[in-house]
Amino acid sequence: MTVAIALKRAGLSETGETIAYFAPLTLLVYLALPHNYLVDIATAFLLKNRLHASAGDVAQFRLITAIPIYLSFVFGFARDLWNPFDRGHLLIFSLVTVAIFVALALLPLSITALYIGIFAAMVSFRFISAAYQGLLALIGQEKLMSGRLTVVWQTAQYVATLGAGFAGGTMAQYLSPAATFTVLALIVLPIAAFGLWKPRAFERAYDAPQARGADFVGDVKRLVRHRAVYAPVLIMLMFSFAPGANTPLQYYLANTLHAPDSVYGAFNGIFAVSFIPTLLLYGLLCRKYALKTLIWWAMIITVPQMIPLALIHSGNQALFMAVPMGLMGGLAVGAIYDLSIRSCPPGLQGTLMMMVDGVFILASRASDVLGSAIYDADPKNGFLICVIATTLMYAATVPVILLIPKNVIANADGEPNPGLDAELRAEIAA
Repeated sequence: MTVAIALKRAGLSETGETIAYFAPLTLLVYLALPHNYLVDIATAFLLKNRLHASAGDVAQFRLITAIPIYLSFVFGFARDLWNPFDRGHLLIFSLVTVAIFVALALLPLSITALYIGIFAAMVSFRFISAAYQGLLALIGQEKLMSGRLTVVWQTAQYVATLGAGFAGGTMAQYLSPAATFTVLALIVLPIAAFGLWKPRAFERAYDAPQARGADFVGDVKRLVRHRAVYAPVLIMLMFSFAPGANTPLQYYLANTLHAPDSVYGAFNGIFAVSFIPTLLLYGLLCRKYALKTLIWWAMIITVPQMIPLALIHSGNQALFMAVPMGLMGGLAVGAIYDLSIRSCPPGLQGTLMMMVDGVFILASRASDVLGSAIYDADPKNGFLICVIATTLMYAATVPVILLIPKNVIANADGEPNPGLDAELRAEIAA
């Protein structure tokens, strides 16, 4: 591919080429991700403004259409059984997703069409996400750069989310449904090109010990017996349980504070990009300190993250508060995903990464339904109750760190981990 040849001629290292591959791919993936802000905000306002759905209806739509994400481990497991097909997944399923969005652009707008179309896009994009995250985790393990790749991944993701947050609200205000889905199709299309680009760092990726799996039954047994997989899944499940963060906030801003629809999208964009400074700080700290130190501080700092939402009285105040809220979350995001990459069993990177991704969305959507029910029942005080519940859940997440096997978090990023390597060899030999 032309890009790969240019990078090679420029003398870019394998590490640099790896980052040059994942950074733009991440931007595209998270711009177009069906459950992320661009698609989610645009769809939510289509339901609210054009189809006159209630807060509960929107939350239910988000919950039901995300069913494929709750089953993400299935797509991850499929990726692990066919792991040399990562780039093929990117190529094939990006084109399938384009076709789905084009169909939504051509069909008349209706709740039925939105349910079927967004559900189908969720399924298609699960294959893309499984290939992308599985490959990223494998390279992160092999190159001892789980922390640095996490920072690249999450920073690019938040930059994409910033654009998606602003664009989602703007699209809802100014674009027709047909134009909205046409734009989404055009964003997904370039992902196919990454299925044709193979960086040098990937050439022997599937030959390394970290990539060696077993048969279907053997992989299931290894996954269940691998103690390290449980902590990142549980931590992400609890960390993502935020009843006030989505639909209740959207309706609280629009109905209670009388802010324009675009404020909700702008809030999400500012909130997301505000993770980046502390996430970049994590990229520096992870090379100097072991994860066992960083994850404790990261999770403690993020406990009061949602409290500023209880103090807002206008849309402008919400936008201002989005900054400190995001800053409090950057270290936690870095630590959780660093832990997830380190915790992947050999040959099962896609499975664990998609399990973490799945519980992230499951907790988010389930807590959104709960929060919407609380808000609908008591519009005056319901939002405050949601903020308190979120804070208590974050506090309860901290003790779960004790469940992490010590050898998984014993070293800093880039440092060898003999104890973990010995366990890896023993697991492969078993």
